[in-house]
Amino acid sequence: MSTGTAESTGPAERPPGAADRLREQRGWYFYDFACSVYSTSVLTVFLGPYLTSIAKAAADADGFVHPLGIPVRAGSLFAYAVSVSVVVAVLVMPIAGAAADRTGRKKPLLAAAAYVGATATACMFFLDGERYLLGAFLLIVANASISVSMVLYNAYLPQIAAPEERDAVSSRGWAFGYTSGALVLVLNLVLYTGHDSFGLSESDAVRICLASAGVWWGAFTLVPLRRLRDRRVAPGGDGAVGSGWRQLMATLRDMRRHPLTLSFLLAYLVYNDGIQTVISQASVYGSEELGLDQTTLITAVLLVQVLAVAGALGMGRLARVYGAKRTILASLVVWTLILACAYLLPADAPVFFYSLAAAIGLVLGGSQALSRSLFSHLVPRGKEAEYFSAYEMSDRGLSWLGPLVFGLGYQLTGSYRDALLSLVIFFALGSVLLARVPVRAAVAAAGNPVPDRI
Repeated sequence: MSTGTAESTGPAERPPGAADRLREQRGWYFYDFACSVYSTSVLTVFLGPYLTSIAKAAADADGFVHPLGIPVRAGSLFAYAVSVSVVVAVLVMPIAGAAADRTGRKKPLLAAAAYVGATATACMFFLDGERYLLGAFLLIVANASISVSMVLYNAYLPQIAAPEERDAVSSRGWAFGYTSGALVLVLNLVLYTGHDSFGLSESDAVRICLASAGVWWGAFTLVPLRRLRDRRVAPGGDGAVGSGWRQLMATLRDMRRHPLTLSFLLAYLVYNDGIQTVISQASVYGSEELGLDQTTLITAVLLVQVLAVAGALGMGRLARVYGAKRTILASLVVWTLILACAYLLPADAPVFFYSLAAAIGLVLGGSQALSRSLFSHLVPRGKEAEYFSAYEMSDRGLSWLGPLVFGLGYQLTGSYRDALLSLVIFFALGSVLLARVPVRAAVAAAGNPVPDRI
């Protein structure tokens, strides 16, 4: 069976059979297993509140820190650092995408991005005292690195899964990621709640949890690096690094010939910005606005991880019945309701916070996994990494506006509730844009076979 890859193969290189494709798929799942621990333990749970506390310790009497002489409210530093990190990713991802397509060597590039990010995360062990600048720098490096690595990771999907398999394969990848996130959060919870019995301070326990995510990321990245394989490409073309931005411009010009693909990407850019902001700012909202302790935040995110596994797989099954587009639209309605409820959530009410965490878990993995698999049907053959570079810029690299809006909302009003409410527009507008995309026509226009359900 064909793998769906469009890259040229030499006469001695035959397309892999079912067993080889399954081996690659299983290896591919493990990169989600490796890097998702960063997204959960670091970005979602520990780093936001911890970096905010360090910034507040370094703040002046008015509650401001002054990186590079710029007055920044300490409570906004984390959100701004996330925004800067994705701008950095925007500068690097086109180069990575062009290099992957022109050389066919995704694995060395994936390894480089993964281990830069894992090293930066492990170095968060040294984040203490008033070192808020070190924390912001490590966050920027790690967050940009995971974005670049995901360009290369996602670009494997059209090569290792036939069109009718992609919803299921993509959903399983997300499920693997949420499984690892849940497992490591259990270990984090044991260490954090029992830090006294381990002879550790609370700060020491947090720093170990942060650093261990980097070690985990690096260790399990070895599995996909062993199982995934690079495809040969036709010779010719400019040097990949030098042509990275030219290639991006060429990709965007090429997308003009596929306006329906571009329309989906625009919709995804908008609604995913809202999703990414909710994920990254939830712990700050819970700790600073709702007054919840770190143990409550850890257990709530653990609940998200457990339910996200079932949610990703369940929404994958729903997509087989109702189609990916309808299932994603339904999830966006749920996201909007979640934000409305979070705005009204009373302080010091962990039961209500857990209820919202459960709702997030049920839609988080599925909405992202189905978006990824749906986009894979809209990519013209032979341009997987280029198009997934643009997709990743929507997924992570252009998700700077939501955190910026959230940070500005708090900077101007001093209220995280007002900052949170501003995110509703991302889901509302994203839903309208997605509803207007005729996905079956978009798949056909990209030159790909149209699945029975999409």
